[in-house]
Amino acid sequence: GGMEKIKQHTFALAHYTYTVLSALKYANGAPVVRIYSDTDFSNPDVQGPIINFNVLDENGEVIGFSEVDKMASLYNIHVRTGCFCNTGACQIHLGLSNEDIQRNLQAGHVCGDDIDLVDGRPTGSVRISFGYMSSFEDAQTFLKFIIATRLSKSDTEIPLQSSITKLTTESVPDDHPSFNNADKLSPIPHIWDRELRNNSSVTKTTGNWQPPEAEAESIRAAVSETAVPTCRRGGKPITVTNIYLYPIKSCAAFEVTEWPVGNQGLLYDRNWMVVNQNGVCMTQKQEPRLCLVNPSIDLEQKIMVIQAEGMDPISVSLEENTGNEAVICESKVCSHRVKTYDCGEGIAGWFSLFLGRPCRLIRQSSDMKNRLYQKNTKGLASATNISLSLVNEAQYLLINVASILQLKEHISARLEEPLEIDELIRRFRANIVIRAPESFEEEEWAEISIGALRFQVVGPCSRCQIICIDQQSGERNKEFLQSLSAARGRKTNFGIYLMNQPLCSSFPDTLSVGSQVLPVLKENTEIQPPTSSEEKCSG
Repeated sequence: GGMEKIKQHTFALAHYTYTVLSALKYANGAPVVRIYSDTDFSNPDVQGPIINFNVLDENGEVIGFSEVDKMASLYNIHVRTGCFCNTGACQIHLGLSNEDIQRNLQAGHVCGDDIDLVDGRPTGSVRISFGYMSSFEDAQTFLKFIIATRLSKSDTEIPLQSSITKLTTESVPDDHPSFNNADKLSPIPHIWDRELRNNSSVTKTTGNWQPPEAEAESIRAAVSETAVPTCRRGGKPITVTNIYLYPIKSCAAFEVTEWPVGNQGLLYDRNWMVVNQNGVCMTQKQEPRLCLVNPSIDLEQKIMVIQAEGMDPISVSLEENTGNEAVICESKVCSHRVKTYDCGEGIAGWFSLFLGRPCRLIRQSSDMKNRLYQKNTKGLASATNISLSLVNEAQYLLINVASILQLKEHISARLEEPLEIDELIRRFRANIVIRAPESFEEEEWAEISIGALRFQVVGPCSRCQIICIDQQSGERNKEFLQSLSAARGRKTNFGIYLMNQPLCSSFPDTLSVGSQVLPVLKENTEIQPPTSSEEKCSG
């Protein structure tokens, strides 16, 4: 029907979605979203099929766009976030002064990052766009996502009923020339209250979901080299309970009781990755079956053995072969170019057969010295020369069993089924698992020592949809990320990132299960003194 018909169709979708979004209210009457627009969506000649908004909580506080984006991905919805290459419009609609922009930059915010809130104020927003292939079902899917993640069942009944009743009698403006033939358009479907309640993604009460405020600083200030570890919580010991490495990025964990530490973290941790035919790194987000691939390292025979159900085991040498070097760029891995080499046709065929798509196994070159820790390193000068493997953020990820246990109770209640703690530990894909007396006390640490090794805490781990994947079956359940958000209260953080601080010591650089963990607290952290002199720990 030409561009005029496309304009009518896409504007009808935008008008419909705008009307419903505008009507959504919490039980206290507060709006669910704040829409940024120069029009009231009544004229397609001045308003395109785009809606720009931020999601609010019950108190009117903005929920960061990066957290909305994470939740949308669970529902297979793609949104655009940030300032959309239009900082002027962003500044006007968000009410940001020039000083605010400078302050955001000083807090480490740059275009394209996940710092969505600074001092509680948004640095950008969320945008949805409709095209000629979009349908009203697509609009309904988006609206159901907002309802499922923001409103309880009781909240949805009144505002939706009133807004949908209005939409049943009016669709798009019929007094505009573009809509003289509106009767020829497809009628607008309605999100009936019954349909919402019958939708499995909406039936669970999710009114407690509170995605996190973005951290103004992702890097914690370094502590003095002479700082003495201080016991907390009555001086009870903190120990390492599990050690995992992930030789192939996004594949299954390889559990060990002790393991050598290299200059990039645990030796051979995330040294390999699977890439598609375009050379782009594949993760469990795109291919959940990667978790069913089990690599193991044999240090004596100097091989990595790779196994998967229904496949013959195959091995890869730990010795480097740089004969077929390739340069591959994948922003999720490194934000700049990664120098790698291909592991050959045999292993490429093995992965392609198992995953059912063309792919290859590549390995990071050992002479790759230019991939260093590049984040805002305020107070962390010693970490800027630390090399990274194919990890996303830092050399190590640490989680606490006590924190897992607390989260387990919350998730089990929401799922209405018991969970094994081992399953949760596997979902969070940590390198170091510890047992501390208190849940989430690890978030108060600035530095830790384990044996002869010293590690600096460089920030929290903000979780994505990979925790929704059962690491033994590859099945997804989006309830896990939603439960984490609800349990943490405006956060999807779980676990802390560590960088290794090398020590001049005669001890071997080996990490072992059972080792004691000695934390150094952040500045201004309240310390509970030991209950007796026997519980004091030494440096």
